[in-house]
Amino acid sequence: MSSLIKHRARQLLVVDDEYFNFEILKAGLASTFDLSYADSGKSCLASAIANPPDIILLDVCMPGLDGYDTCRILKHTPETKNIPVVMISGLESELEQQAGFDSGCDAYVVKPFSIAVLREKINNIV
Repeated sequence: MSSLIKHRARQLLVVDDEYFNFEILKAGLASTFDLSYADSGKSCLASAIANPPDIILLDVCMPGLDGYDTCRILKHTPETKNIPVVMISGLESELEQQAGFDSGCDAYVVKPFSIAVLREKINNIV
């Protein structure tokens, strides 16, 4: 007796105030992940609570709630505290990266990056 098991694609929430960045990530990751988009920290929080993704890719520099504050809130909210967060930023200093880890992110990726390296980091976390 055999059973067919349907594997669902892992859900990945991309949070970036620049839609173009989502399009680039979608082009590189859509074959592996089911991507959704949030354009701000506030919409990320609402989306992550309503439909928890398997992982969140979070831009650091956004108006309103920046990535650090958004990550901090995610990690202190019971419904979202266990969702892994990968911060993506053009801010490459050790101080900025440490601020990301201090806010609770699981990985910090500096732009520009290769999609293959990002995919590997995601696969290691999820």
